[in-house]
Amino acid sequence: MSSNGDAGSDQRELRWSTTRWGAEPPSLPMLDPVLMGVLLEHINTRVAVVGRDGRYLYANLEALRFMGLPSERVIGHHMSEVLDDGVYRNFVPIFERLFAGESLHLQGWVHYQQQGRRYREQVLVPYTPGGGPVQAVVVCGLDHTDLRQGEEELALRQEQLRASEALKSAIVDHALAALISTDADGRIVEFNPSAEAIFGRRRADVVGLPVSEVIVPERHRAAHEAGLRRMQAGGPPHVLGKRMELHALRADGSEFPIEMVLWRSDVGGTAFYTASIADVSERHDAAREIERQREALRQGERLTAMGSLLAGVAHELNNPLAIVMGRATLLEEKLIEQRGEDRPDLQHDVQRIREAAERCGRIVRTFLNMARSRPSQRGVVVLNDLVRASADLLGYTYRSHNVALQLDLMPQLPGVMGDGDQISQIVLNLMVNAQQALSMTTGERRIHISTGVEQRRTDREPRVWLRVVDTGPGVAPEVRVRLFETFFTTKPEGLGTGLGLSVSRSVAREHGGDLVLESTAQGASFRLSLPLSGEAEPVPDEPAPPPAEVPALAQVLVVDDEPELAELLRDMLERAGYAVATALSGAVALELLEAARFDAVVSDLRMPDMDGAALWRAASARQPELAQRFLFVTGDTLSPDASEFLKATRCAGLDKPFSKSDLLAKMAEMLKA
Repeated sequence: MSSNGDAGSDQRELRWSTTRWGAEPPSLPMLDPVLMGVLLEHINTRVAVVGRDGRYLYANLEALRFMGLPSERVIGHHMSEVLDDGVYRNFVPIFERLFAGESLHLQGWVHYQQQGRRYREQVLVPYTPGGGPVQAVVVCGLDHTDLRQGEEELALRQEQLRASEALKSAIVDHALAALISTDADGRIVEFNPSAEAIFGRRRADVVGLPVSEVIVPERHRAAHEAGLRRMQAGGPPHVLGKRMELHALRADGSEFPIEMVLWRSDVGGTAFYTASIADVSERHDAAREIERQREALRQGERLTAMGSLLAGVAHELNNPLAIVMGRATLLEEKLIEQRGEDRPDLQHDVQRIREAAERCGRIVRTFLNMARSRPSQRGVVVLNDLVRASADLLGYTYRSHNVALQLDLMPQLPGVMGDGDQISQIVLNLMVNAQQALSMTTGERRIHISTGVEQRRTDREPRVWLRVVDTGPGVAPEVRVRLFETFFTTKPEGLGTGLGLSVSRSVAREHGGDLVLESTAQGASFRLSLPLSGEAEPVPDEPAPPPAEVPALAQVLVVDDEPELAELLRDMLERAGYAVATALSGAVALELLEAARFDAVVSDLRMPDMDGAALWRAASARQPELAQRFLFVTGDTLSPDASEFLKATRCAGLDKPFSKSDLLAKMAEMLKA
């Protein structure tokens, strides 16, 4: 049983029994009374005897020392006079049972006012001489306070150690980093769950194995083992405490980059080495991706700068090209008028000059469309025209690389609704990719481009398709799944950015179509499909010449600072029936507008002193009826300022180089309006 004393601060265990002393003669030899007194006086057990009246009959030195009282203050005095009040109150019911003949074994913590909290063990036995009534109670006690406090401290430290070990185990088991510990011989003794996940090995399979065989690539094992032997021999540790980036080995044999910190722990005189390892594959991949993007940006900046330079060169070519095209057309007309069929050789030569100049004009125009950025504008686009324009642009490149181009274009291919520049970029990109793929083969170099219309399907609208097939090395199966990923490229360093196919597919899908890689026995085949908008009518391959009816007595003022171009415009318009006056500057044009009446003005947009825009503002202020009868001729209507000006004034624009039919069509449309 348990009993609490002194305001509940005591915790004791009480075991009662019927043992009595003195009921039977002693079984051991009797000692000399003097010796017995000396023994009781010096024994380390507290011994006291209490009579039936509750007074102390005897207390040895150990008992007196514990009480802190001299013998005269104890012997003959009642327990209430000697003991603490709380201790005495607890003893009152106990002594009633003791004098009734029961004995007690008591142990536990007791709080004393003077001695403090003590752990005591006591045996209290009634003395019944000759088996008669109880005459006294013998109290024998031992103090185990120091022992119990040591046990409690040890238990507390053990509990703290268990908690610390549990905490460390939880940290190790749940750490994001791989933690691998080895003994001094390099054999694994700890392999946490993160290490299992990172290296693909189970802890049970690797404990006891050399760490070099588990995670160190074979090409680095000799250096690892040499460093281990150096540390075993007491040499300086070159790697302890340093953050290092290395390559490690997975269970499947693949290598990957890691970041590692290694430290040494001495436990019981035994050295252990622990490595904290992080898989930095994603960081390395991200760094490579960032570098690829930076290189792509640098390449884009170089292309932008080169595009601006070449666009300027192309712009400067527009004027001479316009003169060559126009003069060739006029010369061709004159030969037909004057000689009829007498000189077919001259007519053929002039026709070839005109066709070559027109081809140069298409190349320049295609290039300018690519070089200039503008908002997306969707209209009817004919894939056949885009293919021909790209073929003209890449003609020299194909010939210089010994590439044969075969066009198999469907006649009167229906148009699609889309942004011509964006779709043209897809076509050009596919043709450039095909040419670059052929540069890596030594066999036949041929590119076949075909167009057509899909058969009508019930699950989607009809589509126009374009297929680009080359006889190159083809696309490897492992590359096909990544071919359209952003920044993924199979081209050599410096040739590709990994953006072409990705952007092309995105543009195709934005238009409601798709760009796919088809399966072929040889080479590569890319198929672009774009939906028709409603029931699109077939677009003729060559546009019919527009009507060129000239209003009666139509007076036109031509303004251009280049005399040859102004003269060309005059000759073209006069041969069409217009009455034409020319001015080589904006100031002269204003004077002519003041002096005569004109039905329309054909003006260059870029001129020194007074440009076309200033001329329009001045002329519109004086003659408002001319505001919508200006036709501006410029080398690049797609430039931002030219485009904004034409949009704001709603005036017509004509790109250089132009044909006579283009000029007359614009004039007829403007005067009719």
